Amino acid sequence: MALRFPNLDFKSLPFAQNLNPELLGVVVALVAVGFTAAYIYYRTKNPKGSLDPKNFKEFKLIKKTQLSHNVARFRFALPTPSSVLGLPVGKYIFASRGKDSQGEEVVRPYTPITLNSDIGYFELVVKMYTNGKMSHHFRQMKEGDYLAVKGPKGRFSYKPGQFRAIGMLAGGSGITPMFQLIRAILENPKDKTKAHLIYANVTVDDILLKEELDNFANKFPHRFEVYYVLNEPPDQWNGGIGFVSKEIIKSHCPEPAPDIQILRCGPPPMNKAMGAHLDALGYTSNMQFEF
Repeated sequence: MALRFPNLDFKSLPFAQNLNPELLGVVVALVAVGFTAAYIYYRTKNPKGSLDPKNFKEFKLIKKTQLSHNVARFRFALPTPSSVLGLPVGKYIFASRGKDSQGEEVVRPYTPITLNSDIGYFELVVKMYTNGKMSHHFRQMKEGDYLAVKGPKGRFSYKPGQFRAIGMLAGGSGITPMFQLIRAILENPKDKTKAHLIYANVTVDDILLKEELDNFANKFPHRFEVYYVLNEPPDQWNGGIGFVSKEIIKSHCPEPAPDIQILRCGPPPMNKAMGAHLDALGYTSNMQFEF
């Protein structure tokens, strides 16, 4: 790698007036090496992302892991083994399968469960619905196929330590933006934010990323807690039963305060119900965000 300084004449600098040509050459070489090292360090710490916010780019599926009858984990390769996706925490991507039989482009938002600390690949956990147009595409995908993606997209931005505590209300596949944020918080030792997750599903088999969430709760007991709620719980169950209520939110989320945030992501009926609960509990609009 060579760096050029076309407008910089070292001989004209005051310190160079009394230097002999050989020593001046050494100084110039050292300065060039210093600039090059600084540039390499900057690019290493701030690698260029692989996304384009305006145009779809294709990424190759290198691993597909079936997690249940309708959920799979997809790993896509980035352009090089040292590439990063370049997706800020709190943002999502758009994925496209092209046009359907009516000529309309099928595009859906997805939040990767990986971060920019994951080098060379990114992963999606996708729940594939019976009549979903994009779900059908993912169901049919096999290793070696390509997925068209663009981004980053989204209104939510996060900086470490931005909030004292965050409450998260998730339903079904709405766990993915929460998981992304939980990982970012817990894997950063400088971020002291406490995360409280309430995660609702129908059955225990519907709980996505349960092993990873439980591991986080065990590893970071003072920084993260998760409370599961099921409509159809098994016989031996110590979590919530039915729907997420005001009482559950009050017991498992931080109380209303200027330095907290309550996030929600789930099916539209759930989001609407959670919004009503939060309003009734005294959380202002500034304390709430819906993905």
